[in-house]
Amino acid sequence: MIKLYKKYEEIINYLIVGVLTTVVSIVSYLLFANTFLAEKSDLDIQIANVLSWICAVTFAYITNRIFVFKSKAKGKKQIKEACNFVLARVFSLIVDMLMMYIMFSIMHIDDTIAKLIVQVVVIIMNYILSKVLVFKKEKVNES
Repeated sequence: MIKLYKKYEEIINYLIVGVLTTVVSIVSYLLFANTFLAEKSDLDIQIANVLSWICAVTFAYITNRIFVFKSKAKGKKQIKEACNFVLARVFSLIVDMLMMYIMFSIMHIDDTIAKLIVQVVVIIMNYILSKVLVFKKEKVNES
């Protein structure tokens, strides 16, 4: 079991962090959508979505950096890493908002169900973006 975990440690940790990030996103979305923005107009849904995104991205950067990709970047490299992380998440936010608009405003799918569906797509997309663009391992020359 430990060998299997070690072999797939990054993916397993990403899935755990992804689930926790999804919980942060959904709980904060429901909090914003059902308290401050109780009318559930198209605009209210998007505002709640963006606020939940901010909460989730903050949580995701910290947990991905520490537990998933185990980044050791410091100083300017860490700032670049954080900026790339946020930029990748902005891209996924646009996809998220577009999917929420299509599902809620056009297809009239319940906003909570739509949010759950969107999160599956976003988790997969964010792993790929994080692995390829944000936390890419620097190649070591073995001369």
